[in-house]
Amino acid sequence: PALRRLAHYLLAHYQKGTRPVRDWRTTTNVAIDLMVYAILSVDEKNQVLTTYIWYRQHWTDEFLKWDPARFDNLTQISLPVESIWVPDILINEFVDVGKSPHVPYVYVSHHGEVQNLKPIQVMTACSLDIYNFPFDVQNCSLTFTSWLHHIRDINLSLWRQPELVKFDRSVFMNQGEWELLYVLSRFQEFSVKSSDSYAEMKFYVVIRRRPLFYTVSLLLPSIFLMVMDIVGFYLPPHSGERVSFKITLLLGYSVFLIIVSDTLPATAVGTPLIGIYFVVCMALLVISLTETILIVRLVHKQDLQPHVPEWVKHLLLERATILLCIRDRKKFSQSGTQSVDTSRQVENNDSTAKLTPFVCEDPRDCGAVGGTRSALVFAGRTEGSAALQEVLRETTAIRQLLEKREEFRDVAREWLQVGYVLDVLLFRVYLAAVLAYSITLGTLWSVWRDA
Repeated sequence: PALRRLAHYLLAHYQKGTRPVRDWRTTTNVAIDLMVYAILSVDEKNQVLTTYIWYRQHWTDEFLKWDPARFDNLTQISLPVESIWVPDILINEFVDVGKSPHVPYVYVSHHGEVQNLKPIQVMTACSLDIYNFPFDVQNCSLTFTSWLHHIRDINLSLWRQPELVKFDRSVFMNQGEWELLYVLSRFQEFSVKSSDSYAEMKFYVVIRRRPLFYTVSLLLPSIFLMVMDIVGFYLPPHSGERVSFKITLLLGYSVFLIIVSDTLPATAVGTPLIGIYFVVCMALLVISLTETILIVRLVHKQDLQPHVPEWVKHLLLERATILLCIRDRKKFSQSGTQSVDTSRQVENNDSTAKLTPFVCEDPRDCGAVGGTRSALVFAGRTEGSAALQEVLRETTAIRQLLEKREEFRDVAREWLQVGYVLDVLLFRVYLAAVLAYSITLGTLWSVWRDA
C-alpha cells in the first residue's frame, strides 16, 4: 500500500537525533499557536494557574519531502512522533506536569511541513493580584521557548495573526467561575549573561472572575447586617433593648466572618479589599455598640447625677437642635415634661395639704389659728403639744423629701433631653460615615468591574 511504502521511504534512513536541515547554517523556524479551552483552577495561595489549552506548532523538515506522483498522489501522512525530530519547546512557567493526553502522531505534508497538534493541561506559576477580589482581573503569561537551541538554530513565530489569536473564543468553555477576555501575543529575544540569544513567544491569558456568587454569599449578608445596625438606632436609648440588640448583631457578624473565612482567597503577599471591608464593618459595629452604651449610661436615671452644665445646654439643647432640625421635638418634650411637672406638683401639694390641715410654723400660734376649742385642747394637754410637734417635724421631712425627689426628676429629664439630642447627632454622623464608606467601595468595585 502507498501509506506503508511512503512511511518506509521516509523513515528508512531518517536520523531523529539531529536538526533536520541540509545546511547547518539554516535556521529552523517553528510557528506556534495557542487556543484556550478551559480555566480549570486558580490557586491564589500558591500562585498557580491551571489551564487546558490546545497547542499547535509546525516546522519544515527537509528530510521528510517526497513526490506525490510516486506514492498514489499522497500529500499528507501521519507519522509517530517518537520517530522524527521534534523541537524542544517548553513553557517557562511550568510548575507541575499536568494530566495531558498523549497524542502519538504528527501530520507531515509532501513539502516537508510537520504539524504537531496536541492538548495540554498547563500548571503554571502566575503572579495573582487579589486586591480587587471578587472583581479581579488576572493576567498570566505562557512563555514558549527552546530550552537548549539559540535563535540561530530555532526561531519562533506566530502561526496566525495576533488579532485572530486575541479574540479567539471558539473552543473556550465559559461556564465556570472565570471568563476569558483575550489572549495577547508577543515575540521577544533574551540572553543570559551576554551569551547567545534565545527566541521566545509570550502569550498573555487575561481572565476575569465572575463575581455573582461572591456578591450574593459575601457582600449582601454583610450589607443586611449593617442596615439592621442602622435601624437599631430607632430603638429608645433609655431602654436596655438597644444594647442587647447591637450585641446580638456583633455576635452574628463574628459568626458570619468565621463562616466566610474559607471562601476568601489567602495569600502571603497582600489582603484583598473585601477583607478590609469586613474588618471596617466590624469596627463600625463596635463603634455603634460603644455609642449606644454611652448614650444609655447618659440618659439612665441616677439620683446622684449633677445638673447639666450650661455650656452643654447651650451647645446641645439650643445650637444642635437647630442644626439637626429637631426643635419641634424639643418643644414637645419640654411641654410634656412641664405638664407632667405641673400635675405632679398639684398632686404633691394636695397630698401635703391633706396630711397637714393645721400646720403652722410656731406651735404657740396654733391656738389663735385653730379657734377656741383647739386652744383649750392644747392648753389642757401638754402631751398633745409634743405629739403635734412630732407630726409637724415628720410632715416637714416628707415635704423636703418630695422636693428633693422632684429635683432629681428634673435633673434626670435634663440629661434625658441631652441624651436624645446627642443620640440623634451621633446617629447622623455614623450614618454619614457608613454611606461615604459604602459609596467609595461601590465606586471602586464598579470601576474595576467595567475596566
